[in-house]
Amino acid sequence: MKRRRLLALTSIAGLALTAGACGDSAPAQTSGPVTITVNNMPPETEALQRKNFLADVAEFEKLHTDITIDPKEGKMDPATFSARLAGGQLENAFYVYFTDPAGLIARKQAADITPYLKEFPSVSQIKPNLLDVFGDGKGRTFGLPEGNYTMGLVYNRALFQKAGLDPDKPPATWDEVRDYAKKIAALGGGVNGYGDYSKNNTGGWHFTAEMYTRGGDVAARGADGKWTAAFNNDTGRAVLQQLHDMRFADKSMGERQLLEWADLLQQMGAGKLGMYLATADNIPTIVAQYKGKAEDYGFGPVPGGQGTLGGGGGYMFSPKSTPAQVKAAMAWVLFRHANPDRIEFGKQRDAADKQPVGLPEPNIFTGAAGQAYDAASKKYANVPTQNFAPFVAAQASIPLKLEPPDAQKIYAILDPMMAAALTKPDADVTKLLADAEKQVNAILATVQQ
Repeated sequence: MKRRRLLALTSIAGLALTAGACGDSAPAQTSGPVTITVNNMPPETEALQRKNFLADVAEFEKLHTDITIDPKEGKMDPATFSARLAGGQLENAFYVYFTDPAGLIARKQAADITPYLKEFPSVSQIKPNLLDVFGDGKGRTFGLPEGNYTMGLVYNRALFQKAGLDPDKPPATWDEVRDYAKKIAALGGGVNGYGDYSKNNTGGWHFTAEMYTRGGDVAARGADGKWTAAFNNDTGRAVLQQLHDMRFADKSMGERQLLEWADLLQQMGAGKLGMYLATADNIPTIVAQYKGKAEDYGFGPVPGGQGTLGGGGGYMFSPKSTPAQVKAAMAWVLFRHANPDRIEFGKQRDAADKQPVGLPEPNIFTGAAGQAYDAASKKYANVPTQNFAPFVAAQASIPLKLEPPDAQKIYAILDPMMAAALTKPDADVTKLLADAEKQVNAILATVQQ
């Protein structure tokens, strides 16, 4: 869908007044009317999200009378990205996951926005570690974050009570996870104590998360800037060996394996699963799609607590854009996704639309904007926030660790390793780690900087 409207000439003085009215989301200077393309417009099947997106476009264009937005559906597709960039079809602002920027920056496939950052003071209220995702490690910035997540432990409070466990005290260590899982599985009736993935990249994703909880890494960058695999060690063996032991010695993970994302949500909704690692936004999905009871679910910190996997997404900018298009696209991204002045409005709108508000999800802001985000989340909360108290209490003390570069390719390699640990009674975890290490190093060699 292409939006068209009359362009209005705007003087620099007029634009400066507009900038003051909408935070720092407007470029400080412009050379005249400009049209930009942006992707990530929700499809028509997501009617509510699409309606709100288009309303935001209209509001932005009203405030920025010299900018026209031509919105597109979809996100950046790695399979077609290079061809679209070469053919001039890439949107001026395109959505990426945190796993994408390192490779795009190394291949010079994103615009350097460093010269324009000083025109957007609100960027200083975004957490520095999230901005670092879009940096080259040498002081240059190539994108802006729009949201992030952090992992925790989703657990069934009702099953905890039936198993004689305190639902307000989820397991704090992996030894406790194993002990709790045995007690929950002992309830019988097809109930599994703990669940894990091993298919469609989710196994590699969870292996990475579990490495982080124990203080380990999947990939590490040396002083020379080169990445190498970092999981073929005692920490990696501990992750795989515990899963193997829980599956075959304790029989607390069930016989059905090769699970992917929706499987554990479905088990949790059916009351057949005690615990699994996830993000907090799994809970409303379990309730809405898998008929679970909201009051049954708790959210605790990751066991081990030495690190928690964080991810998310943001926007990068086509290197074929003009400077005016880059600045206009940055203004749009900051207006819609990182605007301290619209925090209250966003939470109020979500609550009015009956979308979940109050989940313990990290925000992208720091300082006063971060406090405003937390206050608005509390004010408009419509979920049982008391069930998330264990996570909230521990969250600040657990270091956030981002996904490795080219994470999806790495996760695909780690999937079979997880599958073997969970399906083969005679699995050799040492050999599994060594084999996967060679393949991951081959991937990492392509993202060197």
